[in-house]
Amino acid sequence: MSDYSRKQLQEEKVFKDPVHRYVHVRDQVIWDLVKTKEFQRLRRIKQLGTLYLAFHSAEHSRFNHSLGVYEIVRRMIENFEEYPEWDSNDRLLALSAALLHDLGHGPFSHTFEDIFHTDHEEYTKKIILEDTEVNEVLSRVSLEFPREVAEVINKTHPNKLVISMISSQIDADRMDYLQRDSFYTGVSYGNFDMERILRVMRPSKDEVLIKESGMHAVEDYLMSRYQMYWQVYFHPVSRGGEVMLNLVMQRAKALYKSGYNFKQQPTYFIPFFNEDVTVHDYLRLDEMVVNFYLQEWVREEDEILSDLAGRFVNRDLFKYLPFDGSIITITELNELYKKAGIDPDYYVFSDSYSDLPYDYDRPGQNRNRRPIHLQRPNGEIREISSQSAIINSITGIHRLGSRLYYPKEKILAIKDLKVKAEIINLLNELD
Repeated sequence: MSDYSRKQLQEEKVFKDPVHRYVHVRDQVIWDLVKTKEFQRLRRIKQLGTLYLAFHSAEHSRFNHSLGVYEIVRRMIENFEEYPEWDSNDRLLALSAALLHDLGHGPFSHTFEDIFHTDHEEYTKKIILEDTEVNEVLSRVSLEFPREVAEVINKTHPNKLVISMISSQIDADRMDYLQRDSFYTGVSYGNFDMERILRVMRPSKDEVLIKESGMHAVEDYLMSRYQMYWQVYFHPVSRGGEVMLNLVMQRAKALYKSGYNFKQQPTYFIPFFNEDVTVHDYLRLDEMVVNFYLQEWVREEDEILSDLAGRFVNRDLFKYLPFDGSIITITELNELYKKAGIDPDYYVFSDSYSDLPYDYDRPGQNRNRRPIHLQRPNGEIREISSQSAIINSITGIHRLGSRLYYPKEKILAIKDLKVKAEIINLLNELD
């Protein structure tokens, strides 16, 4: 490690934060990483994608969240320093990985990944390892340091303890986004006693352990996560926004592939349409750019693209119904849509979602799902669901949901009364 790795700022820098009160920075490396253009880009990426369509104040960014994860890891380290299992040489590695863990997220985050088949973790790795300002800063620590940081984020680094601090079933990432998303959506579901959890966390060779007396705080945390997913993250309006964005991009890509002459050439999207994306191409695209094109596409001559883009921009979303995922129903709707002159590729969409609140790998399984372990006063280690009736009740329970999205006003405007009645009857059977 170079002298740069130990260099401290002359005066501590702080970010005022609504969740953690303050985010503290003393390391020159961390301050330099925050100032890079790749990290500053995260200001232009919303943490919750289209959820602002359902919760109007959910406008916070990946930048906010990344600083929050860094701050939680910084506080973890402060608590771990009194234990021999913690190696102080790992401090900068843990802080850097925490700060940069979401560096590769694209605009509208997971929706963007579904549309263009990108992987934010893979792009995080590329941004850290390729010719970027972030790579230049990390390389000043040591030539191997960028690779180490990338390996921690990619969960391939031999230091399992540092990985578990940032990516596990009770980690700094989840503890920040639950509280932050709860705050910005105005709900209370994501609140839990983080102060207590931090106090009962203990470092071990391979993972963060929880002192047995802190079990009830972890129960509260896991139930908060469960509630946030089903009350907030899977909100039908937010999912409806994702559906609309997906359909807009599908149409734009299909038009580009067909040789359509756009009024506003979608220059920034072309590498994604052609599936030939460099890191430079990826970093140019943020939500400001995407929203610009959505506004422009409202004026396009293609009726479908114009309609879908206008719906997204003006929050004129499709209606939705509970749906069992029946292929027969979709097939029938597709045929009826065609008879009515409505393109089923863009005006009927089934959306499925699921969550697993807590689980762990049993013998013979290898899904990289490590359990939360309690440490008893005698040093004995126990998997948490074997000690908690509450956690045991949700362990391994995979809850599923599905909805069908459709344009109600288009259906009501169908002139063929027989076809319109058949579509309405089919939809009524789902309700």
